[in-house]
Amino acid sequence: MLSRRLMWIAWPAFLTAGILEVLVFATVDPQDLRWFGHALEFTRQGVYTVTFFIFWIVTMLSSGLTTLLSTSPFEVDRCPLPANERPDGCSKQQA
Repeated sequence: MLSRRLMWIAWPAFLTAGILEVLVFATVDPQDLRWFGHALEFTRQGVYTVTFFIFWIVTMLSSGLTTLLSTSPFEVDRCPLPANERPDGCSKQQA
């Protein structure tokens, strides 16, 4: 289930990062970018790569927050242990 949730987060974020990359660099030349008044010392391909990963991380955080907020109370409260191995504080609901 965890790997499925990770794909729910990573795959849409990957696609969104690709779209953002195309939209941003269709209008901005990487060689014209400045950081605190200084030109970036990356190649164009380096700028494309770094910004893609920044876009991907930001959109993964957004997707992850959406997934976290959509978790049902049953998923949060359930106990993953079998009934005979549960500690006293563990919920009575079975996983």
